[in-house]
Amino acid sequence: MEKKYYSIEVHKSNKLTRVFQLLFGIICIIVALIWIVFNFKNVSSVWSLIVTILFLLAFGYYQIISGLGKGEKFIEFHSDRIRLKRNSVLPAEVIKAMETRKIEIYELSVVFVKEKGRLILRFGTTYTDSIDAVKQEIISFAEDNKIPVEYIREEV
Repeated sequence: MEKKYYSIEVHKSNKLTRVFQLLFGIICIIVALIWIVFNFKNVSSVWSLIVTILFLLAFGYYQIISGLGKGEKFIEFHSDRIRLKRNSVLPAEVIKAMETRKIEIYELSVVFVKEKGRLILRFGTTYTDSIDAVKQEIISFAEDNKIPVEYIREEV
């Protein structure tokens, strides 16, 4: 089975947006470093300086990884594992077929019941066209690896 990739991003960003994100992230980090150098002794409250610098560094980091395309949420299927990135900042999680006990499929989410806990993939209600394709790929992954699949209908 070849690798299959599905983006679970709410909206796609074009190259111009990514360039601006990258530049803005670099500017935020540079401003944070300049703020440390010039205002460290002049600030009346050290905590406000620390909070400001941490915010600028974290926001700059987020903008840089988004600008480089590393913050995209996705699900990637291989023959024996699934890579799932549910969060823009955290690394992708790997779901191995041999560690998966069963898969529960709901209307707008999929729960992977593993030997050590559960992993939930929540779909949004904005772009529902990719949900069915991802669900079908999860079902074929489960069939290929002999993982039981349970369909659960939620009452709203």
